[in-house]
Amino acid sequence: MRDILYPAVLLILAYLLVWLFLRQRRETARLRAARDKIKIEEDRVFEFLQGLGTAFSGDLRAGDLHRLIVEGALRILDAQGGATYSVSRDGQALFPAYLSKECPPLMAIPDSVLEQARSAPQALQSYLRLHAVGTNDGLVGEVWTRGEPSLLRATDPRLEALRSSNFHTASAMLAPLAYGSENLGVLAVANGGARPAFTESDFAVFKAIAEQAAFALYNVTIYSQAAEKRRLDMDLEVAKDIQRILLPSAAPEVNGYEIAGVSLAAQQVSGDYFDYIRIDDHHLGIAIADVSGKGVPASLMMAMCRGVLRSEAKQCLSAAEVLRKVNQLLYPDIKEDMFISMAYVILRDESDTVTLCRAGHDAPILYSAKDRMIQRINPPGMALGIDRGDVFDRLTGDFSQTLKIDDCLILYTDGVTEALDSKGGEFGMNRMTQSIQASASGGAHAILKQLTNDLRDFIGRNPLNDDITLIVIRRK
Repeated sequence: MRDILYPAVLLILAYLLVWLFLRQRRETARLRAARDKIKIEEDRVFEFLQGLGTAFSGDLRAGDLHRLIVEGALRILDAQGGATYSVSRDGQALFPAYLSKECPPLMAIPDSVLEQARSAPQALQSYLRLHAVGTNDGLVGEVWTRGEPSLLRATDPRLEALRSSNFHTASAMLAPLAYGSENLGVLAVANGGARPAFTESDFAVFKAIAEQAAFALYNVTIYSQAAEKRRLDMDLEVAKDIQRILLPSAAPEVNGYEIAGVSLAAQQVSGDYFDYIRIDDHHLGIAIADVSGKGVPASLMMAMCRGVLRSEAKQCLSAAEVLRKVNQLLYPDIKEDMFISMAYVILRDESDTVTLCRAGHDAPILYSAKDRMIQRINPPGMALGIDRGDVFDRLTGDFSQTLKIDDCLILYTDGVTEALDSKGGEFGMNRMTQSIQASASGGAHAILKQLTNDLRDFIGRNPLNDDITLIVIRRK
């Protein structure tokens, strides 16, 4: 009996050892396969993150980044299709930024599109690529509104609703692309047909992908804004240089007169304008103007006004007639919310009389050297660009003013009197009058220097709230 049992036990032990060996081998193979799978996933994640890293250098455009995000998510999660949606400029809707070819619909499709897609499958893709998503529009709109990621499996009623439209979205994951307080859009991946449903493990990886994607998109947005600002700053510098060329660098010589002028921009470019225009051998036109508003729009209007004025001023000795023609030519091109105030003065060599026309501009100041008195010269007139010509022509006329020796005529824009100090107080007419009276004995350049110094002292370190332009004309 013992001789029989012993070989049987050995045989059982041998079978057991073989079974354990085979089981261990299978387990080892399974672990090796799992390790290889994890390694592949790690490589995919690393490749994805490396691609996103390009965005941090600013070398990747937003459209390419959206494609990289979707394709990377599909590779890592082995998903059928995916999409990213970006928030519109007004923040009221989402637009498809990138849609993969096999992405199942994540919203109900109109029957008309479904009917068309039966004969022309590209109709569905066209609809999905062009369709704006509202806050209550399908799964994408829901996730965008709620601001929370969603994992949807086959039994989810929201997927059932999509399947009723003849499409079989078996499983889907969606997440808002949010970084800090910035809501940049939505990332979605989906499986259809017989593909396996996404797991909780897949969902955890998907949320991590969405977080990294949002960071990369935010970085691209900031870089793009910074690049756009740099381009705009460069354009403004060019505009500033051009405007500097358009403004006179020095006053021309006029027998019997001393002239000085300056213009200071509140921003990089100005809406103020002044000019000296040689009418003929014995007459000089002097213009000062203020375009409503500031910045680039005002500077463009100023440049247009300059060209028209210079064209119409040649050989015309009536200041009013010049401004009437300028208004007639500018009126069709001036927006309803814009206008130009202007004062135009004509000087004649050795003459003590100047011709002035005021088109809604601040009244010029007359300084009398005999009694050091100040008065405002305020003939009627309306701003350019408000009226086609019926009222403008009736109100606008030439006004003659006699200047005695050492008398001064000061032209200015409202940026002078309305300059603000740190407490919000205005420089005002009284301070301007005091500056003129304190410096008039030194001539036109002395008045200009005194006024600009007093303005700088008053304003302090505060930025200019409006453009400042001054012209001083002294009879000598």
